[in-house]
Amino acid sequence: MSSTRIPASDVPPGSVTGSGDYAVGNNGEYFAVGRKCRHLRADLAEGSIDENGCLVCPWHQAAYDVKTGQMTRGPQGIFAKMPGLDSFYLALTKRWPLRRGRVTVDGDDLQVD
Repeated sequence: MSSTRIPASDVPPGSVTGSGDYAVGNNGEYFAVGRKCRHLRADLAEGSIDENGCLVCPWHQAAYDVKTGQMTRGPQGIFAKMPGLDSFYLALTKRWPLRRGRVTVDGDDLQVD
């Protein structure tokens, strides 16, 4: 995995952007996690940050704890009505969480490894 650099100004508080294989965000602290949602592989770099500081998938609003990479809420909408689906994805990401990267502030830039 190669490292990337992005301007810190590209990631203001409450935002998410893409950098290489990572979704990089700022929920009060910078974070980097794998870009692909475990549900239908949506690009999490197009997601948002909720009131709990979790990364929310742009397609079906599954939420991820960015410190652990584990899903904290399964897919919503029609998927929320499917019995057992939420439990399945929560268990899946407990075993296979999103990959987590390291974000280092270097002057006005972020180094993402």
